[in-house]
Amino acid sequence: MPNFLLELGTEELPASFVSGSAQQWQRLVPATLAEESLTNDSINVYATPRRLAVLVKGLPVQQLDREEEVKGPPASSAFKDGKPTKAAEGFAKKQGVEIDALEVRATDKGDFVFVLKKIPGRMSADILTELVPQWINKLEGKRFMRWADGDLKFPRPIRSIVALLDDTVLPITLVSGSDTVKSDRISQGHRVLHPQPVSIPQAEDYVECLRAACVEVDRTQRKNQIKAQVEAAATKQGGYADITEDLLEEVTDLVEWPNAVVGKFDEEFLILPPEVITTIIVTNQRYFPILKSPDYPELLPYFITISNGDPAKAAIIAAGNERVVRARLADGQFFYKADLVKPLEDYLPKLEKVTFQEDLGTVRAKVDRLCKIASLIVNQLQIPEEEQGDIARAALLCKADLVTQMVYELPEMQGIMGQKYALASGESEEVATAIFEHYLPKGAGDNLPQTLTGQIVGIADKLDTLVSIFGLGMLPTGSSDPFALRRAANAITNIIWAAQLPVNLHNLLAEIVAEFTAARPETPAELLSQLYDFFLQRIRTLLQEEKNVDYDLVNAVLGENDPEYTERALRDLLDALERALFLQQIRNNQTLDLIYETVNRSTRLAAQGDLDKVELEPKTAVKPELFQKSSEQAFYDAVVQLVPQTLLCKQTRNYQQLVDSLTEIAPTVSNFFDGPESVLVMDSDPEIKRNRLNLLGLLRNHARVLADFGAIVNRF
Repeated sequence: MPNFLLELGTEELPASFVSGSAQQWQRLVPATLAEESLTNDSINVYATPRRLAVLVKGLPVQQLDREEEVKGPPASSAFKDGKPTKAAEGFAKKQGVEIDALEVRATDKGDFVFVLKKIPGRMSADILTELVPQWINKLEGKRFMRWADGDLKFPRPIRSIVALLDDTVLPITLVSGSDTVKSDRISQGHRVLHPQPVSIPQAEDYVECLRAACVEVDRTQRKNQIKAQVEAAATKQGGYADITEDLLEEVTDLVEWPNAVVGKFDEEFLILPPEVITTIIVTNQRYFPILKSPDYPELLPYFITISNGDPAKAAIIAAGNERVVRARLADGQFFYKADLVKPLEDYLPKLEKVTFQEDLGTVRAKVDRLCKIASLIVNQLQIPEEEQGDIARAALLCKADLVTQMVYELPEMQGIMGQKYALASGESEEVATAIFEHYLPKGAGDNLPQTLTGQIVGIADKLDTLVSIFGLGMLPTGSSDPFALRRAANAITNIIWAAQLPVNLHNLLAEIVAEFTAARPETPAELLSQLYDFFLQRIRTLLQEEKNVDYDLVNAVLGENDPEYTERALRDLLDALERALFLQQIRNNQTLDLIYETVNRSTRLAAQGDLDKVELEPKTAVKPELFQKSSEQAFYDAVVQLVPQTLLCKQTRNYQQLVDSLTEIAPTVSNFFDGPESVLVMDSDPEIKRNRLNLLGLLRNHARVLADFGAIVNRF
């Protein structure tokens, strides 16, 4: 069983493309081989900054022969008086068979001519030669480029192709204008440690041949080596390596033969906030910091570089890295000292010269709007007066650090430096923390603000962005969301849920939109409804994807084209979450099964009546004197007893109590439908019919306190 190797040799690839292309080939190569019925024992994809490779082991020499049935013309056209016509002869010739091979079979559309063709399997070598250009051309990524004078695009120029089926070179040619790359068995070793060409004798020898040439093509091995080297280097310096997954992933795709090099910086720079040093070392330089303790962000004056150069010249490499880091830290020290000359509040006037968005004015104008929104939230939550001062102060100062020198040079430090400068300016711990927290979460999986002040200012900031950008008609479309509005709405919802804040988002959005519209009369009239719909979409997505609630249960809580339910969800996000999680719980423990059939059946029939969906009191909706069967009276009595239970449930949100009550009433309702005293709901007498529909409507309404059972799908 032969093995196949393909390697694309390139100029230095962007790190993001190295891992991205490997992942694409891990999906594409097996899929295309399966389409061609080329079974195999294993497929391994390898990637470094200068190459992308795939090794397929255990391929067949050729495809298996197969049979294919082909439908031809109608029998009436193919044969006349039992003799083949030109239509039959033409069909047989096209399929490469004799007339005798044609068969007539009956189909739904009459008799047709068929032929069973035997198709010999093609040689694997021929198929692979055709597939390789597809694998290359189907790769996707950012910043593809043309080189030479051709139209072929790739992130960097392709310089070589290795294509081996066992020890045989397959003929593959890439043409880009006057530039032609032909396949061979010659690869390239490490640019510094092994600059000579590397000849690959057999496909299966690939990994070992490249290792001998100081190239670790196995990305997982390379990543593990880097992690181990960094940890060992940090231990040697008496500290602990600060290894973030993002940095480790990126560095893995920057080197072919990793070598950890330790650098040092002057201890005087440790007066800088550790976040500043870390940002310079990690974000700007792609180096690993060393911590004094794994649990506390105090730094040692060292950093670790993963070099792709000659280990014998580690001292020279370290000295060069130290010069760069020293210069960057010196700049940071200068900015830090200069920023501390005046208190944070004194930076507010400069915000008037920074544009938030062209049509929305300056960041200072945004701060004013943010402060008003924070005040609306404070009033809604009835925050004690003694806590309101910190919230107002944090809202006022939360963007002031944007115009400091440090944040101008290192934008990643926004909020972080605001917290540092606030404390240095004598602001309270609460205010300083809120300035940092109001940016949280910065992405999926990030921490949420933990203080009430940070939560309120963060919600206010995000609501201002949402209303303002929506107000300009700049709604997210498809994958385009330049202002991260989806992330903002998700963050608002998650903050409210996590902090158990009883925010009435429905009213809050209405108040903010009213303020915005008053200042901008040209605002579209549908702005508020657009925001409502947008938040409902985000809540729906969060419930399904993050809270793992089934889609139909989410529909039952949020409603499908049901204004009462959608408004209820926006007025009380905590209740919407609680009901959704509770429904999922009773589905999982099968309690839902006990009430589903009777409540759902009642809900569907009640839709044919005219009872208001919020009516709970049977004495105002049903006339007992119209009852004809004892099952009606029993149903009525049961609903009368249900009223106080439901009202209590609405107050306490003890939905288990409501489900218990509905479970008790289920046999009575079942008897109403199917028992010996069952009734025909759709009676010919309109008064009796309406009376019975109202009974069912009452049961539906009591159940609606929990959910719209008509939206729940039967999964029994």
